[in-house]
Amino acid sequence: MSDVLTRLAATIDARRGADPATSHTAGLLSKGGAKCAEKFGEEAVEAIIEAVREDKEALTREAADVLYHLHVMLAASGIAWHDVLAELERREGLSGVEEKANR
Repeated sequence: MSDVLTRLAATIDARRGADPATSHTAGLLSKGGAKCAEKFGEEAVEAIIEAVREDKEALTREAADVLYHLHVMLAASGIAWHDVLAELERREGLSGVEEKANR
């Protein structure tokens, strides 16, 4: 499987201190966690719309936007991508019913 999401997280972390005038990511992060969460929500809704429309190409593009904005929101919240991956690994092999019961 590709490491593109791990590389994306590293790129987002590297852009944290960049000039918001030259980096979209730095611009988002400079607006704070609430704005990053809002943007993630907007992108998620756009993905849902494309899924309902059954437009595979548009949904693919929106899904990429959702993953990017998820990474930005996590970075703004101080959550490392490797922590999310560790949580997924912890859940691996559990049924969804079992995992929810363990919360």
